Amino acid sequence: DLAGRMAKPAAGAVPSEKLVLYETLVATNPNVERKGATVPYTSLNGHMFSYLSKEGKLALRLPAREREAFLKKYKARLCEAYGRVQPEYVEVPDSLLSSTRELKKFFDCSYEYIRSLKPKPVANRKKD
Repeated sequence: DLAGRMAKPAAGAVPSEKLVLYETLVATNPNVERKGATVPYTSLNGHMFSYLSKEGKLALRLPAREREAFLKKYKARLCEAYGRVQPEYVEVPDSLLSSTRELKKFFDCSYEYIRSLKPKPVANRKKD
């Protein structure tokens, strides 16, 4: 339901200005739905491809060539979560997060990459 997804985050959750930017980005692709209450994310066929950390950092899952180019171009780094590096995820700089038009091509690249992966078998999963 739309009202639930647009609800303000609880205390200690994602900074609201970052959440608005993330939701604006997700809305650029009509095939993608933002999920997650405390940690907003997007996924397809059981594979997550973007999420917004509680600190308001956007993580984007990219294929190897695009990931290397992104890291170099934006002087970005790989994401870390719970003390572990996530090798397929780049941490999107705040300056790029606020530029939806520029960021959209990477979001779409991430979506296409995940579409190319074999769906994860999940028990009792609804069909996408």
